[in-house]
Amino acid sequence: MINGAHVVIYSRDAEADRAFLRDVLGWAHVDAGRGWLIFQAPPAEVACHPTDGDPSHELMLMCDDLDATRQQLAEKGVEFAQAVEEARWGRITALRLPGGGRLALYEPRHPRP
Repeated sequence: MINGAHVVIYSRDAEADRAFLRDVLGWAHVDAGRGWLIFQAPPAEVACHPTDGDPSHELMLMCDDLDATRQQLAEKGVEFAQAVEEARWGRITALRLPGGGRLALYEPRHPRP
């Protein structure tokens, strides 16, 4: 029935963020026409969290070794928007996209499907 998910990142500089996903993260992609790149994302999981505020969605990238991944990304000029935080479910930080957005990056410590 459902065969995938399409994630949209709204950006003040979509071209720069597309270049980041293509050149820095090295994600495979296709050109859907006129330079509109669609990226193959890594495997994903979905979780539902309770909130007292307005419902929302969040994209978080995952890695096996946060320290090594941060170092590799820093060597490519990636700026981090927050220090690494330790949580019961994993270690988390955030990287800054060229278009001004942020993406969470974390090393999970919870069971994975």
